[in-house]
Amino acid sequence: MPTETLQLNEHNKAEYPPMHTAEHILNQTMMRTFGCNRSRINHIERKKSKCNYDLPTCPTEEQIREVEATVNRIIAADLEVSERYVTRDEVPEGIDLSKLPEDASETLRLVYVGDYDVCPCLGAHVRRTGEIGQFRISSTNYNEGNFRIVFRVAAQ
Repeated sequence: MPTETLQLNEHNKAEYPPMHTAEHILNQTMMRTFGCNRSRINHIERKKSKCNYDLPTCPTEEQIREVEATVNRIIAADLEVSERYVTRDEVPEGIDLSKLPEDASETLRLVYVGDYDVCPCLGAHVRRTGEIGQFRISSTNYNEGNFRIVFRVAAQ
């Protein structure tokens, strides 16, 4: 699909690419580990970020450390981060479009983190996961089915 014919929605935020890409990896790790959906609410910033997940029980400290270790393994794998433009009809099976705004364009940008994650996204990302740096979960909180992770990334 030629890029000059693309009609995408406006994106109103300038993310910090390492943190935003780390969020993609965290989301996929949470989905694989707990069978949950991508974060329901997130706040992605340069210094620290937060993601909230719907979980029936609070993860154990061991599970939280394993999530952190898995995210760091994916970062260390130095996977390519790429994009592909598709129409809604061309979206691969299994990709959740429920978070798209009602006025989302017919053309979508899918962001791939190697073969580990893919989702529609208009944000800024690194080119390779090795550019992210060290991922660290700084705190967690669980309240009535809502599990919040606060995390940071630091250059290695």
